[in-house]
Amino acid sequence: MNVKRTLKGWVTVLAVAVGLTTLHALPALGQSPPAEPPENWGPVSINLEDVDYPHPVSYVEFTLYGEDVRMAFMDVQPAGEPNGQSVALLHGGNYFAKAWEGTIEALRDAGFRVVAIDQIGYGRSSKPIIPYSLDMHAANTLRVLDHLNIERAAMVGHSFGGMKASRFALAYPDRTSHVALVNAIGLADTRAGRGWNEPRPAEGRSYEAARNTIRGHVLEWDDAYLEYVRIHYGWGLSGEWPRLAMVRALNGDVMRTSTVVYDWPQIEAPALVVGGEEDGPRFPELARNAAEAFPNGQVVLFPGVGHNPHWEAPELLHEALIDFLRTQSTAR
Repeated sequence: MNVKRTLKGWVTVLAVAVGLTTLHALPALGQSPPAEPPENWGPVSINLEDVDYPHPVSYVEFTLYGEDVRMAFMDVQPAGEPNGQSVALLHGGNYFAKAWEGTIEALRDAGFRVVAIDQIGYGRSSKPIIPYSLDMHAANTLRVLDHLNIERAAMVGHSFGGMKASRFALAYPDRTSHVALVNAIGLADTRAGRGWNEPRPAEGRSYEAARNTIRGHVLEWDDAYLEYVRIHYGWGLSGEWPRLAMVRALNGDVMRTSTVVYDWPQIEAPALVVGGEEDGPRFPELARNAAEAFPNGQVVLFPGVGHNPHWEAPELLHEALIDFLRTQSTAR
């Protein structure tokens, strides 16, 4: 048992019970990422062939804009008595399917079939230089479900994955049983006055940038997260970095120029907006507004938790997710 996280979970539950609206994370016990990268850190493949995944990885192959691509996923069967439900896990823009490791285990232990997908442009999937869009990502997710003969699935998306989950539920209502947005971005339409700029890839990936990316997503540091700093830093040392940098820039443009707020009123599937409250000053308000926009929406927020609740407060998130996914879906 992770005593630190369990204690934090009980404190969070207590805060909710007594009506507190803000709870700071427990002290970080002096832990933080190292100021400099360890000497033994080196390049990491942009396709993560040198990174272990928690379950076997399979692929579905198809063509996008005339390019042959393959999309990676882990198809994880229930560990106990199957409940007949399937869940698709959609990662955020700085992550890949491996980041869902704890959630995969919690859901499979509860009887769910879990499909954790590396979207095109991420993880072990192909990295084509093509026009990316939410609709393309949704269609690619459907290809995986079709490949696995899964008729309906719950869409659970973290961060940028929350936008993808929303668009999938809008585009393919008959294939969506539930939709859950975990600290999703895009909870407001912020396009006004932004204009468009040509996506420009980062020339390099410094250790400081890698360190700050991961550190900024959690309130309390745990050395278990260091692997993700290593991967981000190692990408920048790879000779393939220019391709990945361009793909990241193209998907970043999708985040900036797309919105899903007008999708939500048209999504009949049960919807859960869930996450850590300490994900920016407006996140709680935006999360509540998003939940109200869904015809069948609800919100669950965790005080004292940041952008990655599946890392910081897994027990709380998984309990909320499983309770929600067990509700009957009326969407067809």
